Amino acid sequence: MMDEFASESDSDYTSYWRDWFISSRGNEYFCEIDEDYLTDRFNLTGLNTEVQYYQYALDLITDVFDLDCDDEMRETIEKSARHLYGLIHARYIVTTRGLAKMLDKYKKADFGKCPRVFCHSHPLLPMGQTDIPHQKPVKLYCVRCEDVYNPKSSRHGAIDGAYFGTSFHNIMFQVYPALVPPKSADRYVPRVYGFKVHASAALIRWQNNQRSDMLRRLRKLEIDSGFKEEIGDEDLEEEDEEEEDLDLEAMEPDAMHVLG
Repeated sequence: MMDEFASESDSDYTSYWRDWFISSRGNEYFCEIDEDYLTDRFNLTGLNTEVQYYQYALDLITDVFDLDCDDEMRETIEKSARHLYGLIHARYIVTTRGLAKMLDKYKKADFGKCPRVFCHSHPLLPMGQTDIPHQKPVKLYCVRCEDVYNPKSSRHGAIDGAYFGTSFHNIMFQVYPALVPPKSADRYVPRVYGFKVHASAALIRWQNNQRSDMLRRLRKLEIDSGFKEEIGDEDLEEEDEEEEDLDLEAMEPDAMHVLG
């Protein structure tokens, strides 16, 4: 990674470290952390025990690195700086300023678009499956289908998921609820010469019944389901009436028995 700056002096290199890191290929998912956030030690609490050569790495990130060292030591500190930046990044992007920066990238679809056909190229958001570093790589979350995908690029696929954390994508949509699109029940229905494939059709009927039951329960509790109104209230009311009729029919023999 340092080859790109082979012609630059050490002072030139350090003065552009964050710009260089953000603009490097494979780091497009990251946003630039504000200087004020980096220099506030409260924001970095506990990170000194997780990063080798912590102080040197922080000096490199904040452009005050002036240690005269050999190339091997410099590369080790550089690796620590990248790791430290990622850990700080996970904390920064859940702040008001960090969310705003990630929102701009999200609106431009810098993180990619959902590969699912029925999501109609909805923008994705990076997320981690764990907050512990070196465990799992970053994944991409689609709020429309509420599913998770692998990044297309192998460079992005190698990014540590802990650099984004498990809460960021959920916090984003809580702070900006207008970003959450209506849920869609659209799905692909397998067909052979126009006829539904039996096994898939049975599964879809089961899923539709489950969704109808859920919508009915939410409606009784007066909770907005978030789904498009593909199943109308009239249909649900008819189903409720049918269930009530069945309940009454089941009660009639008992009533006759009492009368007898």
